[in-house]
Formats: sequence, C-alpha cells, structure tokens
Amino acid sequence: AMAPKVGFVGWRGMVGSVLVERMLAEKDFDQEFEATFFTTSNVGGKGPEVGKESPPLVDAFSIKDLAAMDIVVSCQGGDYTNEVHPKLRGEGWTGYWLDAASSLRMKDDAIIILDPCNQAVIDQGLKDGIKDYIGGNCTVSLMLMGLGGLFEKGWVEWVTSMTYQAASGAGAANMRELVSQMGAIAKVPEELTNPRTSILDYDRAITSNMASADFPTACFGAPLAGSLIPWIDKAMENGQTKEEYKGMAEANKILNLKGDAAVPIDGICVRIGAMRCHSQAITIKLKAGCENISMDEIEAAISGHNEWSQVVKNTKEDTLSKLSPAVISGTLTVPVGRLRKMIMGPLYLTCFTVGDQLLWGAAEPVRRMLNIALAHVKST
Repeated sequence: AMAPKVGFVGWRGMVGSVLVERMLAEKDFDQEFEATFFTTSNVGGKGPEVGKESPPLVDAFSIKDLAAMDIVVSCQGGDYTNEVHPKLRGEGWTGYWLDAASSLRMKDDAIIILDPCNQAVIDQGLKDGIKDYIGGNCTVSLMLMGLGGLFEKGWVEWVTSMTYQAASGAGAANMRELVSQMGAIAKVPEELTNPRTSILDYDRAITSNMASADFPTACFGAPLAGSLIPWIDKAMENGQTKEEYKGMAEANKILNLKGDAAVPIDGICVRIGAMRCHSQAITIKLKAGCENISMDEIEAAISGHNEWSQVVKNTKEDTLSKLSPAVISGTLTVPVGRLRKMIMGPLYLTCFTVGDQLLWGAAEPVRRMLNIALAHVKST
C-alpha cells in the first residue's frame, strides 16, 4: 500500500508552530506518511526540518496539489478555509480535512474533535464516511477536558462559566500588544518609584499612561494590561457574544447531546492580561437525584476521566502553586481546583479550571486527530 499523503497548511503561524512542535515531541513524523508543506507566500521555498524528506513548499491555493493529499491539516485560519475548502470538495476531493479554524465547526457533516471526550463520536464519524474534523473553540475544549467526567456520568443539568481568557486566543499580534501595554504602563517618573512617595500619585501616573493617546490599543481596542475586556467576538441577537454562544452550541455538539439531552451552558467571556492560558470560574447545577453524590465521587469522576485533568486540593497553598496560567502555560495539564458544594444547596457545585489555549485549546486535538485519521486511512 502507498504511504498516505498529508498536506500541512499554516504550519508557520502560532497554532501551526505549536502543532509541529508537538508532533516532533511525540515523534509523530516517524510514522509512515508523506508530508507536503503548503505556503501562501513562499512557493518553492524549503519546508521545516521534521526529520523526514519533504518537497519544496507548494502553493496553498492550488486545488490540484491539495487534491493529491489523503489528509489536509489546516492551521491557516477561517478565511483560508472558507475560500479553499468548498473549491476542493467541489472538485470531488474525498480526503480528510482537519482544521483548527472555526469556519466548518457547526456544519452538519463536520465533527468537532476532542478525542478524550468524544472518541466514540469520532469513530462513528469515520465509519459513516464523514470527512471534515474540526478543532473546537478553545474555552469549550478546555472546559470539557477538565469537567468531562461529570458530563460522562450524566450528572450535569446546566453550567455557567465565567471566563478569564488569554491574549493568545486573539492572535500573535495581540500577545505582543499586551506586553507592549505592560511596558507602557510601567513608565513612570523616577521620583515616583521610591516606595516613600505617595501611592496615589503613583497610581495617577499609571492611570494617565493607560489613558494616553499613544498607549498601544490597535489590536484590542482598549487597555488590557492592568485592566480587562468583558467582550470577546461579535454580538449575537440575544445579548450574548459569539464566544458565549459557542459554549452551549459546541460543547453539546462535541458530546453529541441533542434536543432535550442538550445541557444549557452560558456565562460571560472576559479577556484578561494572561498570555496563553484560559481560566474559567464554573458553577454547575447537578441533576435532581444527585444530592448524595459525595465530593470524593465528584473528584474521582473528574480526575479519572482522562490523564490530563487533575484535581487540585482546595487549599491556598495548592491553589497558588498549581492553579494559575503562570504554572500551566506550555503544559497539557488541565487542573480543576476550588472544588466545593455551594451554599445554594447540595446540587450546586463550583470549581476553577485552567488550560493552555494553544495546546488542548487548539493544536493538540488536531495533532491527535491526524494520528487517528492516519490509522484509519491505513486500515481501509
């Protein structure tokens, strides 16, 4: 049998770079497949060093070249998908399209991939001939990686998630702008840095830095450093933002919960001054009949669901050392802490969870789906 052909698009961008880095770390390129790297800007250039031969870079808009692939992996963004995917399918291409962008997520013939939570849905999709496998919204994926065990047990009546979302979710330029803002904030007259001078004068200097006309806000449209922005994505008719709408729509699609089985999920999505980890403060209403489920059972369901979710003891010490963007950044761990029943009653559970937006939030589900798709292609 011929080695499957895999085309990579958008491998130089932020999510794509993380994907390639992870594939190298897990030795995914050592598997039997032919890698072709596509480009939107450097046709004929040299592809990345991945320990396997690859041809010179190919035009990412060439439908003919894309159509020669068994699997295309795109981290090139939604505009690219919207332009190229319909043309490629229109030419009769029946390969697997794996994508980190949101464009195709909610299509009936696409599956949102998060295999530790929906392996059975993915397997069924492969059996049914579904060809589009799309990474989910970062916040949704991270919530399900942390709390998948509670959904799997069928204990969840509804969820509200208040988010603390990182700059990386908005893009590379936004991450740079956040740090530029931090630098601009810190520029205060030398005499005010003396701890004996008035803190109110110091604070006024900071506030005036943030209000100044040359404070860098081109990407975010407002100060993020030393502040926050309680609005992500565009407005929906019902007062939600699109990011807030995705919570319920995508989580239920991932878990294949339809109609009356769908779990209501809503909350406020907030951008904060973290670089690449999203956090969420979550309230869960458990279903009637779950009153007597003990915290031990709840913790076991969470930590036993997958190898990355990790219950953090509800102490100050463990919270500070294990439950923050600073600690989790660049790791695959999804800690769930501050877990307790609320004073509203035995059916109300609260917790706080953190996860890396670029790993489980973006690149990792796509990396794992590539391995699943490769195994499937080789077995058929």
